[in-house]
Amino acid sequence: MSQNAGRNEPPEAGRRCDWCTSDPLYIAYHDEEWGVPEKDERALFERLVLEGMQAGLSWLTVLKKRAHMAERFHNFDPERLAAVDTEEIDDWLADEGLIRHRGKIEAMVGNARLVAEMQGGFTRLVWAFVDGVPVQSGFAVGTEVPALTDQSRRMAKTLKKIGFRFIGPTTCYAFMQSAGMVNDHLASCPGFERCGKIAASWTL
Repeated sequence: MSQNAGRNEPPEAGRRCDWCTSDPLYIAYHDEEWGVPEKDERALFERLVLEGMQAGLSWLTVLKKRAHMAERFHNFDPERLAAVDTEEIDDWLADEGLIRHRGKIEAMVGNARLVAEMQGGFTRLVWAFVDGVPVQSGFAVGTEVPALTDQSRRMAKTLKKIGFRFIGPTTCYAFMQSAGMVNDHLASCPGFERCGKIAASWTL
């Protein structure tokens, strides 16, 4: 999810980023996941799927459906999703608890097959766009956080060339923010220091 989504009033010093609403799901996501460097392939693929699922929807909708998506989508495991057939996809499309968009779901399955074919190489592929080191942005309150960067453009171009679908530079940058490839917590947010400390001792 892009930092530019769902803005409230700018936070006071020491408060959460301004996109984090008072909803408990938002707070948990902001405090526990967003910006934390991640290298587990399954977890990275889940982040990529969720960012793709958000297109045209609110992030809160994605968060509310996330647990059920994990249950139905084999916990976003690329190996298991790679084996999904059209019958299972049709069953998912009848489930009101899911984001019922055939294009997004078919892209998820197709992308999972590509990740599975990489045999563990997906993590290094996506992290290569920041040279394997989490970028510490340190944006001040009132600064416009980018929705995409040269790195996310290159990532999108590379993934599309491989065959990934429902991938664009904005989605890729939101993925990079989520997975901690960039620490885009505002400098005044406790999350910036928290994720920075993790990044300082983090290795790929």
